[in-house]
Amino acid sequence: MAEQVTGGRHVLVGGGIAALAAAVLLIRDGGVPGDHITLLEHRGVAGGSLDGGGDPQAGYLTRGGRMFEPNFVCTLDLLGSIPAPDDPGISIRDDILAFNRMVPGRSECRLLRDGRRAEDWPRLGLGAEEIVALNRLLLTSETRLDGMRIEEWFKPAFFETNFWIMWSTMFSFQPWHSVAEMRRYMRRFLHLFPGLARIEGILRTRHNQYDSIVAPMLDWLRARGLEIRTGCRVVDVAIAGDAAARRVTGLRLGTGEVLEVGPDDRVYLTLGSMTDATVTGNRNAAPPAQDGPAPGFDLWKRLAAAHPGLGRPEVFAGDRSRTAWTSFSVTLEQPAFVTFMEDLTANRTGTGGLVTFVDSGWLMSIVVFHQPHFRGQPAGRPMFWGYGLRGDRPGDAVRKPMAQATGLEILAELAHQLRLGPAQHAEFFDRAEVIPCRMPLITSQFMPRRSGDRPPVIPQGAQNFAIIGQFCELPRDCAFTVEYSIRSAWTAVHALTGRIPPPPPVVRSDRDPSALLRAARVLLSG
Repeated sequence: MAEQVTGGRHVLVGGGIAALAAAVLLIRDGGVPGDHITLLEHRGVAGGSLDGGGDPQAGYLTRGGRMFEPNFVCTLDLLGSIPAPDDPGISIRDDILAFNRMVPGRSECRLLRDGRRAEDWPRLGLGAEEIVALNRLLLTSETRLDGMRIEEWFKPAFFETNFWIMWSTMFSFQPWHSVAEMRRYMRRFLHLFPGLARIEGILRTRHNQYDSIVAPMLDWLRARGLEIRTGCRVVDVAIAGDAAARRVTGLRLGTGEVLEVGPDDRVYLTLGSMTDATVTGNRNAAPPAQDGPAPGFDLWKRLAAAHPGLGRPEVFAGDRSRTAWTSFSVTLEQPAFVTFMEDLTANRTGTGGLVTFVDSGWLMSIVVFHQPHFRGQPAGRPMFWGYGLRGDRPGDAVRKPMAQATGLEILAELAHQLRLGPAQHAEFFDRAEVIPCRMPLITSQFMPRRSGDRPPVIPQGAQNFAIIGQFCELPRDCAFTVEYSIRSAWTAVHALTGRIPPPPPVVRSDRDPSALLRAARVLLSG
């Protein structure tokens, strides 16, 4: 059990949303002065995977976006304390809710086949055998699913259904990923099943998530004295003692400097990162074949090798061919393509969400955001985002894996999937800026795992440190969500300070009879 803190510093290793949430909670609820908190981030900017940047000349880039929903109780509570960037009189939470009332999401065209809306959409295409397998999964104990892959649970026909195509592209599951994690998602988001085909019930931010969430959080924290040290990589952590009682005593930086950790100090370690090793290309160049640095996983590997009970990072980062996909951000010269997509999908821009090309070799999906997606983005210069869940396979027009394609080749593949003629292709994309982004570890948290592969937030014997982020164990909640990171931070601050209550419990849709009944009706409808 961690010792309760009465003073000292709080050091946050990593600058993602988990660390930012921990800082907010320490100040807001724990009464810790901001100048007693230091955040160490290896990149040039804090925010972690909730990033976004660029300009209309070079092109905007967002590596990806996380979805929100009303049962993200930790997230909405936290964002309820931070002023919205466009109206400081309301919170980020209230701004998100107001925006979604103004621009409600309801897809009229979730799946495309042969460049047109799929005729069998929005039916799920589940047969009796698939429905039985899904129900059996819901009722099976997670402990019986240790190390098991999704493809070991379902027969091949399941992976041809509309349900799987919509499910997998919405959440980024692959057949070789953890069936235990899929079970958590099904139970956690059971209340969303009636809107699954139309992506209803999902909350979106007004702008990209850096501008909408991270930037105002950073403003709030800086105004309260938080010390943020960017370009500061922690390469090792000195831990004294053993699993019976152990303490962090120092942090070694990439410069060789050692930050000593005193008896009353507390340390919050973000281990692993789904956007570690990211590399980008441009219009004329594919992303480099060699991966970028992976400081989050490097630190975790070093600590796990030296100290028992800190998890097994190789389970998640040991096979990058199973955890990678490529996204692409496109900045357009003019809005003709946006108008085309509105006519094709019958959705006003920003109301439809993800559109997936079912017959694409890359299993390509795109989403045209509500515009402007970036603060300061010029009118008439829209941008959109896409990715290939199966970018490991050759494309249909571009006969190579997606990670080997230039930005212009990705647009050529998209034009093929939309069945655009040469004149349309030129009108839409000739002067577009496109940034392909290969993320070798983006779905690493979904790899098949066993008990102990993810360390607890407070490892056995830890007296002054905690593990936060996507790669610690939180029963019942789902990795690859902002809620998971914020819940981990809340759990850590509660345990290390004793000054704040524990996080609110995970909303149990799987125990709500009405949610169960509605979900059953959706599945049985075929």
